[in-house]
Amino acid sequence: MNPLIELEKLASLFPETEYDPLYHQARHVAREAAPGPYHRMLVHEHHMTVTMESYHDCAVEVEVIDSRFVDDLYCRKILLRNELTREVVQFGIVRFNFSFVTDSVRQEIESQKIPMGRVLIQHNVLRHIDLGAIIELTAGPGLAHYLQMNESETTYGRMATIFCDGRPAVDLFEVSSPLS
Repeated sequence: MNPLIELEKLASLFPETEYDPLYHQARHVAREAAPGPYHRMLVHEHHMTVTMESYHDCAVEVEVIDSRFVDDLYCRKILLRNELTREVVQFGIVRFNFSFVTDSVRQEIESQKIPMGRVLIQHNVLRHIDLGAIIELTAGPGLAHYLQMNESETTYGRMATIFCDGRPAVDLFEVSSPLS
């Protein structure tokens, strides 16, 4: 599987305009090549909700920018915000197959009030997160807007899959706000 093709598939769920692309360039990089703070933030098999909360030393809140169903899959474009400062710490696109979770998990995720990772943890869903790839991104106007960064500035993200009860339930594209 080519991670850049998977990235395009997820990004195309919420297309930006051709004059306002999400990113200008994306490059798959080896996990070991992710710079210091990004390596800590992205190269692991844990929920980004927990990682962001640990890194920023506070809870994060979800802001759903857009959501829809595509071929029976729930898709959403989100921001995670620092609960204290309201600063954006992560941008993400999620594609979720609800047939692998209970109705109560589905309802809580669809309520769009709690980060997905926290919902899965609180409901004790047996899960495994498979880190697919680390992606270096040059921000386009879209990503620059969402992450409050300069256009053409570089940041890093990851492609991952969450397996629920051994089945691939969630595909993720998660991008960290620029880190120093």
